[in-house]
Amino acid sequence: MADNETSTQAPSTETKEEVVKPEYVQDKFWDKDLSKVNLESLASSYNSLEKKLGQRTEEISKQVRSDLETEKVSNTPQEYKLNIPDVGPHTDLKISKDMDIVQWWEKTAKSNHLNQTQFDDGVKAFVDNAVKNMPNPELEIQKLGDNGKARVEAADLWSKKNLSTDGYNAFSKVAVTAEGVKAVEELMKLNKDSSMPTSQTAIEASPSADDLKSMLNDPRYWDTSKRDPAYVKRVTDLYEKTFNKAPK
Repeated sequence: MADNETSTQAPSTETKEEVVKPEYVQDKFWDKDLSKVNLESLASSYNSLEKKLGQRTEEISKQVRSDLETEKVSNTPQEYKLNIPDVGPHTDLKISKDMDIVQWWEKTAKSNHLNQTQFDDGVKAFVDNAVKNMPNPELEIQKLGDNGKARVEAADLWSKKNLSTDGYNAFSKVAVTAEGVKAVEELMKLNKDSSMPTSQTAIEASPSADDLKSMLNDPRYWDTSKRDPAYVKRVTDLYEKTFNKAPK
């Protein structure tokens, strides 16, 4: 009789390995039952965070723009100072606040909240452009030849004697060029009572007290930055010849 052998199966020694949650994963994104990351919850949280960050970025951007605008307004002067740059001693350029171009620039600067420095830059650009288009007095005198200064002064003296105040003021704007001086000389020739003075007759002329007063008030005589030695000598000679004494 064969022995009845009872076969018994040995218990399995294999155990299911437990999955441990990584430290970088937050508990709310860990599925304990499945021992894995809950991707749906993680994605939902990320999308929500991204939306909030976008809203926050827009708020910050608006605040920065608002702060910049507030700073611009606070730096805008109540009234701009008209600081005219130096244009040199031989340039007669007059600029004042009642000029249309200046009033326009003030209005434009104000509406754009420009500060004083930016306003000054605009004025300088205007002045530089105006000076660039103005005739050079020294070059214009050279065009009149060796006795250019004498011709200008003779035309000036004739105009003071024969033209009205408005006429003389108009002449002063025309005679800044050699062509302007020549035009005045033509008028002098047409005047039967006034011949064209040469450099010699200009010194020998006998101007009135008003003429000499006007000549003394010329910047070429009293302004140290525009002083012209030749002109000073001519005026001094005329004054001494008329009054037998030097001007004070």
